Parts: sequence; structure tokens; C-alpha cells
Amino acid sequence: QVQLVESGGGLVQPGGSLRLSCAASVRTFTSYAMAWFRQAPGKAREFVASIGWNSLSKFYAESVKGRFTLSRDNAKNTVYLQMNSLKPGDTAVYYCAARFAPLGPKDSARGDFGSWGQGTQVTVSS
Repeated sequence: QVQLVESGGGLVQPGGSLRLSCAASVRTFTSYAMAWFRQAPGKAREFVASIGWNSLSKFYAESVKGRFTLSRDNAKNTVYLQMNSLKPGDTAVYYCAARFAPLGPKDSARGDFGSWGQGTQVTVSS
């Protein structure tokens, strides 16, 4: 089991940027594919982006393609979600997730990831 701690959320104006971080407490970070999900009030948790252990595989939800960039630093056991051109519709609690298995393009369901962080709030509002 891996422990995940998110940070970097906050209040930002439409069109602004934020960078979320997720630090993993695990010895074998490179054994895990990582992802971000988000959950807005009254809505189901939805996939945002995922990244394989060596960063060669990356997948994004259509709603964030071209605006969000997911990266990881295996030396620091950390993944980053750079969010640009933020919209009010991006407002949600953002969750970091880990998967102890290879990552494929269809691995975007909540059940595909076994470890979760507590979440960090992102609010996009003027």
C-alpha cells in the first residue's frame, strides 16, 4: 500500500494556472502508475489524467487535453499536474491515485487504482 499526499490546490481566477503535487510514501515508486481524478459537488469522481512509471505513457480526459500536463519525478516520488487556462468547470476536489500494475489507455476507472490521497480543493472563480 502506498500513502499519497496532495498539495497545491487553492482559489484561482478563470484563465489562471495551478500546479498540484502528489508525494508518495513508498520504496518502489517506479512500480506504480499514477493518476489524478476529480470530484465536483454532486457529481461522480472522474478521471483527469494518468502516467506510466517511466512517463512514456500518458493519458488525458478530453476535457483537459491541451490545458493540463501530467509529469512525474521518480527521484522525488512525486507526480505533478500542471493546470493552465483553468475554467470554472474545473472546480473540484482533486485526488491523486496509484496503480500497482502497468498502465493502459482504458485504465481510467476509479476501480483501476488501489491507493488514494485525501484530495485537494481547486476552485476556479472570479
